[in-house]
Amino acid sequence: MQCDVVVVGGGAAGLSLVWRLLNPPPGVPAPRVTVIDAPPGPLRPPPRTWCYWERGAGDYDPWLSASWRSVRLHAPDGRAVRRDLGWLRYKMLSSERFTRELQPWVAGARFVEASVGEIRDRPDGATVFCRGAGGAEERITARWVFDSRPVDPAPSARVGLLQHFKGWFVRTEHPAFTPDAVDLMDFRTLQPPHGLSFGYVLPLNPHEALVEYTEFSAGPLSEEAYDEALAHYTGSLLGLEDFEVRAVEQGRIPMTDASHPRRTGRSVFRIGAAGGAVRPSTGYAFGAIQRQTRAVAALVHANREPLPPAAYPARALAMDRVVLLGLDSGRLSGPDFFTRLFESVPAERLLRFLDGRTRLLEDVGIGLRTPVPTMLRLIAELPFAGRRAR
Repeated sequence: MQCDVVVVGGGAAGLSLVWRLLNPPPGVPAPRVTVIDAPPGPLRPPPRTWCYWERGAGDYDPWLSASWRSVRLHAPDGRAVRRDLGWLRYKMLSSERFTRELQPWVAGARFVEASVGEIRDRPDGATVFCRGAGGAEERITARWVFDSRPVDPAPSARVGLLQHFKGWFVRTEHPAFTPDAVDLMDFRTLQPPHGLSFGYVLPLNPHEALVEYTEFSAGPLSEEAYDEALAHYTGSLLGLEDFEVRAVEQGRIPMTDASHPRRTGRSVFRIGAAGGAVRPSTGYAFGAIQRQTRAVAALVHANREPLPPAAYPARALAMDRVVLLGLDSGRLSGPDFFTRLFESVPAERLLRFLDGRTRLLEDVGIGLRTPVPTMLRLIAELPFAGRRAR
């Protein structure tokens, strides 16, 4: 089997790229695309919710679960800080709706259900060796290969934490939520010895919301611990009564300064989280995935080498490295740090900063609103942080 492009993985990065490849500008032929996705089982990610922000209307707006113009933060002392997002909108999209609605737009691709083994460079492209559920081996040769699978083993890092969370989709008997704002970080939760924890509320209507408990710490909790934290948050802090848990969401996101090479061969590239699309200090990735896949598709259509662009500028990653070291070492109070930024930086600018899309002077202004003496000490310590496997 020969084609122009092979995309490994049918998640957010893979399907976003396929959709853009198959919808070229006028006068440009669409490439022949093959998508190789793992059979149902542990190699496929479970259904999940993606949140991101963008200016005005976007490509996926008809499929959104909800969107909001305002966000809220609850400081550890209980005070609420609400911020309008200006031209931005905070958006919520389910992976199931995304996959279902994209099907007509990616129908021109060939889909193969198989486990990928070796990807071998050739003088004129690359060959992907894969094995289907029945055990039959297939070789697919393409000019370009884009791999979105998680990197295994994970690259080593000097500093890092794990973002891990569990959420309940709840429905209450009586109105309990204000649908016009997201509770982005609620720091009234009990804080771990290192890292931080917070509640996260995405209201869909007065009766329904996704309520999550999130930690940035060294490792995940037991199922019982997540449920206890959610019960405390929904009952003691949100005051919810007589509610039904209609679905559960759970996940883990590495937050490290590990290097993510975007090229692994002459014709083989990594995209999505495997290609560095996860912002180390927050775990957000969906917006960066859209920018990355849009740029790659444009390069393929222009018949140029489609090296995926870096998801974030180097100075943004350097600042993240300092923040992660502070949270991991306990020298930086996460709740105080994020509350201080939220109170002193306009929300639209702060979200653009988290997307790596602010200018240098804006970054300097944001940096001056952090605890500068502590940050300078962490910068001095950073070269001595030992690299470790994660």
